[in-house]
Amino acid sequence: MTRYRSYRDLDWPLLAVALIISGLGVLQIYSATRDTHWDDAWWKQIIWIGIAAGLMWLVMSIDYHTLLGQIPLLYTISVGSLVGVLLIGRLVFGSRRWIKVLGVNLQVSEFVKLVIILVVARYVSELRGDQIKARDLLKLGGLVGIPALLVMYQPDLGTGLTYLPILAAGILIAGVEWRYLVIIALAGALTLPIGWYFLKDYQRQRLVTFVDPSGDPRGAGYQVIQSKIAVGDGGVWGRGVTRGTQTQLRFLPATHTDLIFSSFAEEHGFVGVVVVLALYFLLLMQIVQNAQMAPDRAGMYVCMGVAALLLFHVLVNVGMVVGRMPVTGIPLPLMSSGGSNMFSVFMMLGLVNSVRLRRLVS
Repeated sequence: MTRYRSYRDLDWPLLAVALIISGLGVLQIYSATRDTHWDDAWWKQIIWIGIAAGLMWLVMSIDYHTLLGQIPLLYTISVGSLVGVLLIGRLVFGSRRWIKVLGVNLQVSEFVKLVIILVVARYVSELRGDQIKARDLLKLGGLVGIPALLVMYQPDLGTGLTYLPILAAGILIAGVEWRYLVIIALAGALTLPIGWYFLKDYQRQRLVTFVDPSGDPRGAGYQVIQSKIAVGDGGVWGRGVTRGTQTQLRFLPATHTDLIFSSFAEEHGFVGVVVVLALYFLLLMQIVQNAQMAPDRAGMYVCMGVAALLLFHVLVNVGMVVGRMPVTGIPLPLMSSGGSNMFSVFMMLGLVNSVRLRRLVS
Protein backbone atom coordinates (compact mmCIF):
# COMPACT_ATOMS: atom_id res chain seq x y z
CA MET A 1 0.00 0.00 0.00
CA THR A 2 1.22 3.51 -0.74
CA ARG A 3 1.94 6.01 1.98
CA TYR A 4 -0.60 8.51 3.20
CA ARG A 5 -0.46 11.94 1.61
CA SER A 6 0.75 14.31 4.31
CA TYR A 7 1.00 14.83 8.04
CA ARG A 8 -1.43 17.67 7.46
CA ASP A 9 -4.03 14.92 7.19
CA LEU A 10 -3.52 13.98 10.85
CA ASP A 11 -6.40 14.60 13.22
CA TRP A 12 -4.85 17.72 14.74
CA PRO A 13 -8.00 18.70 16.68
CA LEU A 14 -7.89 15.27 18.36
CA LEU A 15 -4.24 15.76 19.30
CA ALA A 16 -4.87 19.34 20.48
CA VAL A 17 -7.72 18.30 22.79
CA ALA A 18 -5.64 15.44 24.19
CA LEU A 19 -2.74 17.80 24.93
CA ILE A 20 -5.03 20.38 26.56
CA ILE A 21 -6.49 17.73 28.88
CA SER A 22 -2.97 16.51 29.63
CA GLY A 23 -1.87 20.08 30.39
CA LEU A 24 -4.74 20.51 32.85
CA GLY A 25 -3.66 17.24 34.42
CA VAL A 26 -0.09 18.52 34.87
CA LEU A 27 -1.42 21.69 36.48
CA GLN A 28 -3.54 19.73 38.93
CA ILE A 29 -0.74 17.27 39.71
CA TYR A 30 1.50 20.24 40.53
CA SER A 31 -1.12 21.70 42.84
CA ALA A 32 -2.03 18.40 44.50
CA THR A 33 1.55 17.32 45.20
CA ARG A 34 3.03 20.65 46.26
CA ASP A 35 5.13 20.32 49.43
CA THR A 36 4.79 16.54 49.50
CA HIS A 37 7.26 13.76 48.71
CA TRP A 38 5.53 13.49 45.31
CA ASP A 39 6.33 17.11 44.42
CA ASP A 40 8.35 15.98 41.39
CA ALA A 41 5.34 14.17 39.88
CA TRP A 42 4.26 17.12 37.71
CA TRP A 43 7.50 17.39 35.75
CA LYS A 44 7.70 13.60 35.46
CA GLN A 45 4.22 13.78 33.96
CA ILE A 46 5.50 16.22 31.34
CA ILE A 47 8.22 13.72 30.44
CA TRP A 48 5.62 10.93 30.20
CA ILE A 49 3.52 13.10 27.88
CA GLY A 50 6.51 13.74 25.62
CA ILE A 51 7.37 10.04 25.43
CA ALA A 52 3.69 9.18 24.89
CA ALA A 53 3.47 11.61 21.98
CA GLY A 54 6.47 9.87 20.42
CA LEU A 55 4.82 6.48 20.87
CA MET A 56 1.66 7.84 19.25
CA TRP A 57 3.70 9.01 16.27
CA LEU A 58 5.31 5.57 16.01
CA VAL A 59 1.99 3.70 16.14
CA MET A 60 0.25 5.93 13.61
CA SER A 61 3.15 5.48 11.17
CA ILE A 62 2.36 1.75 11.07
CA ASP A 63 -0.50 0.64 8.86
CA TYR A 64 -3.15 -0.76 11.19
CA HIS A 65 -3.71 -3.58 8.69
CA THR A 66 -0.14 -4.69 9.41
CA LEU A 67 -0.91 -4.76 13.12
CA LEU A 68 -4.13 -6.68 12.52
CA GLY A 69 -2.15 -9.22 10.52
CA GLN A 70 0.16 -9.81 13.49
CA ILE A 71 -2.62 -10.45 16.01
CA PRO A 72 -1.64 -14.09 16.79
CA LEU A 73 1.89 -12.97 17.70
CA LEU A 74 0.77 -9.86 19.59
CA TYR A 75 -1.85 -11.78 21.54
CA THR A 76 0.63 -14.51 22.49
CA ILE A 77 3.14 -11.90 23.65
CA SER A 78 0.44 -10.13 25.66
CA VAL A 79 -0.74 -13.25 27.48
CA GLY A 80 2.86 -14.35 28.05
CA SER A 81 3.73 -10.92 29.46
CA LEU A 82 0.78 -11.03 31.88
CA VAL A 83 1.90 -14.45 33.06
CA GLY A 84 5.42 -13.07 33.43
CA VAL A 85 4.10 -10.23 35.60
CA LEU A 86 2.48 -12.76 37.93
CA LEU A 87 5.77 -14.67 38.18
CA ILE A 88 8.41 -11.95 38.40
CA GLY A 89 6.53 -8.66 38.65
CA ARG A 90 7.15 -6.18 41.45
CA LEU A 91 5.01 -6.77 44.54
CA VAL A 92 3.55 -3.42 45.63
CA PHE A 93 0.80 -3.23 48.28
CA GLY A 94 0.02 -6.89 47.74
CA SER A 95 -0.34 -6.65 43.94
CA ARG A 96 1.94 -7.72 41.10
CA ARG A 97 1.19 -5.29 38.28
CA TRP A 98 4.51 -3.79 37.22
CA ILE A 99 7.71 -4.86 35.51
CA LYS A 100 10.81 -2.66 35.60
CA VAL A 101 12.12 -1.81 32.13
CA LEU A 102 15.13 0.53 31.77
CA GLY A 103 14.52 1.83 35.28
CA VAL A 104 10.84 2.57 34.63
CA ASN A 105 7.98 0.61 36.18
CA LEU A 106 5.58 -0.34 33.39
CA GLN A 107 2.10 -1.72 33.93
CA VAL A 108 1.82 -4.39 31.23
CA SER A 109 -1.97 -4.61 31.49
CA GLU A 110 -2.25 -1.05 30.17
CA PHE A 111 -0.54 -1.98 26.91
CA VAL A 112 -2.60 -5.15 26.54
CA LYS A 113 -5.61 -2.86 26.03
CA LEU A 114 -4.32 -2.02 22.55
CA VAL A 115 -4.01 -5.70 21.67
CA ILE A 116 -7.56 -6.37 22.90
CA ILE A 117 -8.82 -3.55 20.67
CA LEU A 118 -7.04 -5.09 17.67
CA VAL A 119 -8.18 -8.64 18.54
CA VAL A 120 -11.84 -7.64 18.71
CA ALA A 121 -11.58 -5.47 15.58
CA ARG A 122 -10.04 -8.25 13.50
CA TYR A 123 -12.34 -11.01 14.72
CA VAL A 124 -15.57 -9.05 14.33
CA SER A 125 -14.64 -7.50 10.97
CA GLU A 126 -13.98 -10.96 9.50
CA LEU A 127 -17.36 -12.36 10.51
CA ARG A 128 -19.79 -13.21 7.78
CA GLY A 129 -23.45 -12.47 8.24
CA ASP A 130 -25.48 -9.69 9.81
CA GLN A 131 -25.28 -10.94 13.39
CA ILE A 132 -22.80 -12.65 15.69
CA LYS A 133 -23.50 -16.31 16.37
CA ALA A 134 -23.28 -18.04 19.76
CA ARG A 135 -20.07 -19.80 18.76
CA ASP A 136 -18.43 -16.51 17.87
CA LEU A 137 -19.54 -14.97 21.17
CA LEU A 138 -17.88 -17.80 23.07
CA LYS A 139 -14.66 -17.56 21.07
CA LEU A 140 -14.43 -13.80 21.37
CA GLY A 141 -15.36 -13.94 25.05
CA GLY A 142 -12.57 -16.45 25.62
CA LEU A 143 -10.00 -14.33 23.77
CA VAL A 144 -10.83 -11.29 25.91
CA GLY A 145 -11.54 -13.27 29.07
CA ILE A 146 -8.11 -14.92 29.34
CA PRO A 147 -6.09 -11.68 29.66
CA ALA A 148 -8.87 -10.09 31.74
CA LEU A 149 -8.75 -12.93 34.29
CA LEU A 150 -4.94 -12.81 34.40
CA VAL A 151 -5.09 -9.09 35.21
CA MET A 152 -7.78 -9.61 37.85
CA TYR A 153 -5.57 -12.26 39.45
CA GLN A 154 -2.73 -9.72 39.99
CA PRO A 155 -5.12 -8.51 41.59
CA ASP A 156 -6.28 -5.53 39.51
CA LEU A 157 -10.03 -5.75 39.15
CA GLY A 158 -10.37 -2.24 37.69
CA THR A 159 -8.01 -2.71 34.76
CA GLY A 160 -9.40 -6.20 34.06
CA LEU A 161 -12.89 -4.72 33.77
CA THR A 162 -11.69 -2.12 31.24
CA TYR A 163 -11.26 -4.88 28.65
CA LEU A 164 -14.99 -5.63 28.71
CA PRO A 165 -16.31 -2.39 27.09
CA ILE A 166 -14.04 -3.07 24.10
CA LEU A 167 -15.68 -6.47 23.72
CA ALA A 168 -19.15 -5.02 24.28
CA ALA A 169 -18.64 -2.31 21.65
CA GLY A 170 -17.52 -4.84 19.04
CA ILE A 171 -20.44 -7.18 19.73
CA LEU A 172 -23.13 -4.50 19.80
CA ILE A 173 -21.94 -2.72 16.66
CA ALA A 174 -21.59 -5.99 14.76
CA GLY A 175 -25.12 -6.98 15.75
CA VAL A 176 -26.25 -9.61 18.21
CA GLU A 177 -29.61 -11.22 18.93
CA TRP A 178 -31.38 -9.98 22.05
CA ARG A 179 -31.70 -13.50 23.42
CA TYR A 180 -27.92 -13.76 23.61
CA LEU A 181 -27.74 -10.47 25.52
CA VAL A 182 -30.38 -11.73 27.94
CA ILE A 183 -28.45 -14.98 28.44
CA ILE A 184 -25.21 -13.05 29.08
CA ALA A 185 -26.97 -10.77 31.56
CA LEU A 186 -28.51 -13.72 33.41
CA ALA A 187 -25.20 -15.60 33.46
CA GLY A 188 -23.48 -12.52 34.86
CA ALA A 189 -26.11 -12.10 37.55
CA LEU A 190 -25.87 -15.76 38.55
CA THR A 191 -22.07 -15.70 38.78
CA LEU A 192 -21.94 -12.54 40.93
CA PRO A 193 -22.40 -14.46 44.21
CA ILE A 194 -19.63 -16.84 43.15
CA GLY A 195 -17.35 -13.96 42.15
CA TRP A 196 -17.81 -12.43 45.60
CA TYR A 197 -15.77 -15.25 47.15
CA PHE A 198 -12.87 -14.64 44.76
CA LEU A 199 -12.54 -10.97 45.71
CA LYS A 200 -9.90 -9.78 48.14
CA ASP A 201 -11.08 -8.44 51.49
CA TYR A 202 -10.37 -4.82 50.52
CA GLN A 203 -12.35 -5.25 47.29
CA ARG A 204 -15.34 -6.58 49.22
CA GLN A 205 -15.11 -3.65 51.61
CA ARG A 206 -15.12 -1.20 48.71
CA LEU A 207 -18.34 -2.70 47.38
CA VAL A 208 -19.98 -2.66 50.81
CA THR A 209 -18.98 0.95 51.52
CA PHE A 210 -20.18 1.98 48.05
CA VAL A 211 -23.70 1.27 49.31
CA ASP A 212 -23.10 3.03 52.66
CA PRO A 213 -19.80 4.95 52.97
CA SER A 214 -20.81 6.25 56.39
CA GLY A 215 -20.69 2.70 57.72
CA ASP A 216 -16.87 2.90 57.86
CA PRO A 217 -16.02 6.63 57.63
CA ARG A 218 -12.42 6.23 58.77
CA GLY A 219 -11.70 3.07 56.82
CA ALA A 220 -13.03 1.84 53.48
CA GLY A 221 -15.53 4.72 53.20
CA TYR A 222 -12.94 7.44 53.83
CA GLN A 223 -11.98 8.04 50.20
CA VAL A 224 -15.54 8.41 48.97
CA ILE A 225 -16.59 10.70 51.83
CA GLN A 226 -13.58 13.01 51.46
CA SER A 227 -13.95 13.00 47.68
CA LYS A 228 -17.58 14.13 47.85
CA ILE A 229 -16.66 16.83 50.35
CA ALA A 230 -13.93 18.09 48.00
CA VAL A 231 -16.25 18.17 44.98
CA GLY A 232 -18.91 20.07 46.92
CA ASP A 233 -16.33 22.44 48.38
CA GLY A 234 -15.44 23.66 44.90
CA GLY A 235 -18.71 25.48 44.40
CA VAL A 236 -19.20 27.27 41.08
CA TRP A 237 -15.75 28.75 40.45
CA GLY A 238 -13.55 26.68 42.72
CA ARG A 239 -11.10 27.68 45.43
CA GLY A 240 -8.23 28.26 43.02
CA VAL A 241 -5.00 26.46 42.20
CA THR A 242 -3.14 25.33 45.37
CA ARG A 243 -6.01 26.66 47.54
CA GLY A 244 -8.26 23.63 47.93
CA THR A 245 -8.57 22.81 51.63
CA GLN A 246 -9.32 19.10 51.21
CA THR A 247 -6.44 18.79 48.75
CA GLN A 248 -3.82 20.98 50.39
CA LEU A 249 -4.53 19.82 53.96
CA ARG A 250 -4.20 16.20 52.76
CA PHE A 251 -7.66 15.08 53.81
CA LEU A 252 -8.19 13.82 50.25
CA PRO A 253 -6.01 10.78 49.39
CA ALA A 254 -4.58 9.90 45.95
CA THR A 255 -5.07 13.49 44.79
CA HIS A 256 -2.73 13.14 41.81
CA THR A 257 -3.76 9.64 40.72
CA ASP A 258 -7.18 8.01 41.11
CA LEU A 259 -8.91 11.00 42.75
CA ILE A 260 -7.38 13.77 40.66
CA PHE A 261 -10.86 14.73 39.43
CA SER A 262 -11.98 15.40 43.03
CA SER A 263 -8.97 17.64 43.56
CA PHE A 264 -9.61 19.40 40.24
CA ALA A 265 -13.29 19.93 41.09
CA GLU A 266 -12.40 21.50 44.45
CA GLU A 267 -9.92 23.96 42.98
CA HIS A 268 -11.70 24.76 39.70
CA GLY A 269 -15.32 24.32 40.66
CA PHE A 270 -18.37 23.48 38.58
CA VAL A 271 -17.16 25.62 35.68
CA GLY A 272 -13.84 23.78 35.51
CA VAL A 273 -15.59 20.41 35.69
CA VAL A 274 -17.88 21.35 32.79
CA VAL A 275 -14.88 22.46 30.72
CA VAL A 276 -12.99 19.20 31.31
CA LEU A 277 -16.03 17.02 30.60
CA ALA A 278 -16.67 19.04 27.43
CA LEU A 279 -13.07 18.38 26.35
CA TYR A 280 -13.53 14.64 26.92
CA PHE A 281 -16.75 14.80 24.90
CA LEU A 282 -14.90 16.50 22.02
CA LEU A 283 -12.15 13.88 22.23
CA LEU A 284 -14.67 11.03 21.98
CA MET A 285 -16.59 12.70 19.16
CA GLN A 286 -13.39 13.13 17.15
CA ILE A 287 -12.67 9.42 17.57
CA VAL A 288 -16.22 8.51 16.52
CA GLN A 289 -15.90 10.79 13.49
CA ASN A 290 -12.76 8.92 12.46
CA ALA A 291 -14.67 5.66 12.86
CA GLN A 292 -17.32 6.96 10.45
CA MET A 293 -14.66 7.87 7.90
CA ALA A 294 -12.68 4.62 8.26
CA PRO A 295 -11.77 2.92 4.97
CA ASP A 296 -13.06 -0.48 6.13
CA ARG A 297 -14.92 -2.27 8.91
CA ALA A 298 -11.73 -3.19 10.75
CA GLY A 299 -10.71 0.46 11.00
CA MET A 300 -14.16 1.40 12.24
CA TYR A 301 -14.00 -1.26 14.96
CA VAL A 302 -10.54 -0.10 16.02
CA CYS A 303 -11.76 3.48 16.51
CA MET A 304 -14.95 2.46 18.29
CA GLY A 305 -12.97 0.15 20.59
CA VAL A 306 -10.79 3.10 21.59
CA ALA A 307 -13.85 5.30 22.12
CA ALA A 308 -15.61 2.66 24.24
CA LEU A 309 -12.56 2.15 26.44
CA LEU A 310 -11.96 5.86 27.06
CA LEU A 311 -15.66 6.46 27.73
CA PHE A 312 -15.65 3.65 30.30
CA HIS A 313 -12.58 5.12 32.00
CA VAL A 314 -14.13 8.60 32.26
CA LEU A 315 -17.56 7.40 33.41
CA VAL A 316 -16.18 5.06 36.09
CA ASN A 317 -13.57 7.51 37.42
CA VAL A 318 -15.92 10.50 37.54
CA GLY A 319 -18.70 8.32 38.93
CA MET A 320 -16.30 7.04 41.58
CA VAL A 321 -15.33 10.48 42.89
CA VAL A 322 -18.97 11.54 43.34
CA GLY A 323 -19.98 8.25 44.98
CA ARG A 324 -21.94 6.83 42.06
CA MET A 325 -19.46 4.05 41.30
CA PRO A 326 -17.44 1.75 43.57
CA VAL A 327 -13.78 2.67 44.14
CA THR A 328 -11.88 0.60 41.57
CA GLY A 329 -8.59 2.42 41.03
CA ILE A 330 -9.29 3.19 37.36
CA PRO A 331 -7.28 6.31 36.37
CA LEU A 332 -8.72 9.33 34.60
CA PRO A 333 -7.25 9.23 31.06
CA LEU A 334 -4.67 11.91 30.24
CA MET A 335 -5.01 13.53 33.69
CA SER A 336 -4.06 10.98 36.35
CA SER A 337 -0.37 10.81 37.18
CA GLY A 338 1.48 7.83 35.74
CA GLY A 339 3.39 6.78 32.66
CA SER A 340 1.83 3.47 31.62
CA ASN A 341 -1.73 4.78 31.24
CA MET A 342 -0.50 7.91 29.48
CA PHE A 343 1.54 5.79 27.05
CA SER A 344 -1.36 3.45 26.30
CA VAL A 345 -3.88 6.27 25.74
CA PHE A 346 -1.62 8.12 23.31
CA MET A 347 -0.84 4.86 21.52
CA MET A 348 -4.59 4.33 21.13
CA LEU A 349 -4.84 7.80 19.63
CA GLY A 350 -2.04 6.69 17.32
CA LEU A 351 -4.22 3.76 16.21
CA VAL A 352 -7.07 6.19 15.49
CA ASN A 353 -4.75 8.38 13.42
CA SER A 354 -3.44 5.31 11.60
CA VAL A 355 -7.00 4.55 10.54
CA ARG A 356 -7.57 8.18 9.56
CA LEU A 357 -4.44 8.40 7.43
CA ARG A 358 -5.14 5.17 5.55
CA ARG A 359 -8.52 6.43 4.38
CA LEU A 360 -6.52 8.62 1.98
CA VAL A 361 -4.41 5.76 0.59
CA SER A 362 -5.02 5.21 -3.07
